[in-house]
This record gives sequence, C-alpha cells and structure tokens, in this order.
Amino acid sequence: MVKAVMDRVFIRLPAKETATQGGIFLTDNHDDERTIGIVESIGPDVSSVKPGDKVLFHVFDELPSYDPNVVVVREKSLLGVFENE
Repeated sequence: MVKAVMDRVFIRLPAKETATQGGIFLTDNHDDERTIGIVESIGPDVSSVKPGDKVLFHVFDELPSYDPNVVVVREKSLLGVFENE
C-alpha cells in the first residue's frame, strides 16, 4: 500500500460488475462511473475523512494510481461521507 501525501486521498473502488441482478452479462465496454469507494490512505493535511470511510467523490478529479481499482483525489474533490456504513 502507498501512503498518501499532502491533501491526497487514496480511494479503493468496488469491483466492476460483470452481470446485472437479472443475470444479463455486461461487456468490457460497459463503463459506468464509479464514484463511491472506501478510503484506503490519507495525507497529513486531510481532516474530513479517515481510512475505512465510505465516500462519494467527484469523478472528473480522480487520478489513476498503482492499482486499477484505486484512484487518488484531493480532499476538496470529496462530495460526502456515508454515515453508519
């Protein structure tokens, strides 16, 4: 795992769905926006979230990282934190 720096937040995204609940298989070109994830690492300047929080973030501000299921955003790109999850 990588330790975040400054105001960066590393967010682990859920695995992409391969089929719908009704059993329809989705092709590889099915690209839904994944904007909810679990905070994996935070930089020292981040005060609004902690590792393990489930967050909603702005999809256009994400940067790729060492893992295709992990994105990096600045704290200001976080839109909300889910409570009681």
